[in-house]
Amino acid sequence: MPEPVVTVILPAKDAGAFIGTTLETLTRQFDDPSAVKLVAIDDGSTDATGEIMRQYAERFDHAEVLRNAEPRGLATARNQGLAHVEGDAFCFVDGDDWMQPGRLTVLAAALRELDCDFVRTDHVTVKRAERRLVRAPFTRRGVVADPRAAILPVDDKSMVDYPFAWAGMLHRRVLDRGLAGFSDGLFTAEDRPWIWRLHLHASSFAVVDAPHLLYRRGLSDSLSRTLDRRQLHFTRALGEVLDIVEAHAESERYLPKAVFTALALSSHHLVRARRMHPAVRRELRAGIRGLLARLPDDQTRTAIARLGGPRRRVLARVLRQAGHA
Repeated sequence: MPEPVVTVILPAKDAGAFIGTTLETLTRQFDDPSAVKLVAIDDGSTDATGEIMRQYAERFDHAEVLRNAEPRGLATARNQGLAHVEGDAFCFVDGDDWMQPGRLTVLAAALRELDCDFVRTDHVTVKRAERRLVRAPFTRRGVVADPRAAILPVDDKSMVDYPFAWAGMLHRRVLDRGLAGFSDGLFTAEDRPWIWRLHLHASSFAVVDAPHLLYRRGLSDSLSRTLDRRQLHFTRALGEVLDIVEAHAESERYLPKAVFTALALSSHHLVRARRMHPAVRRELRAGIRGLLARLPDDQTRTAIARLGGPRRRVLARVLRQAGHA
């Protein structure tokens, strides 16, 4: 049997209502059924997710279904999948999303023809009957570029502000160089250190047009809507971003972007924290204070000046508590 063209890593927890759609679309990506290897990770589900994964695995020439007795989180589950990659290309998909037919054929061809480390794409968000195209924030399409050239500007959206792991495909050499993994145990914002590491250390990338991945928004159990302790992990994730940037040879060039991002996301989470349980809210604010306390004072002042007035007001108290005048 020939080696697969693409390994698809699919982690999911309690996604039984949607994962059949996800898996069905994976059967419509190549004319040759041996082109896809499915690595599905049932991350401690209490519904039929694992059973649906096993049923669909029988339809793939290459497939493995892994099972975690207890949930280990998306980052860890993706890392488990990375250990089973075969072939020259791999990608991620989540259990509540789906792909238009032929997406993986187009991405695999682009990765091969452009001979770059990874390709990125636009995606479509789906909220009930509403669909919205979200463009990858890079103007050049179908052209190989230096990933570092897509990190700036500081105060406008760039490719590190588009961190979705499922929005593209990666060459195996990225995995072999240790750039593909996630921080074990992160339950939210796990894509943030991942995308920064890619853009700082990979050799080449391209943004390409392809059939879309469709990303469900507004699910009641979606982590983007969850207000429990898992959201506290965003400060750890942003701290890891700062670690990655500070260790880079051109840290002075890219640190202002990381500082701006830390402040902008902290403002966002402080607003959301108003709906959290008081104990969780206090813990979140403490984590944000610790994150902001490590930011260079001069760059923090510059970044704050670039933020809009409402975000500055939200941050004012915690910045003072973090030692920024």
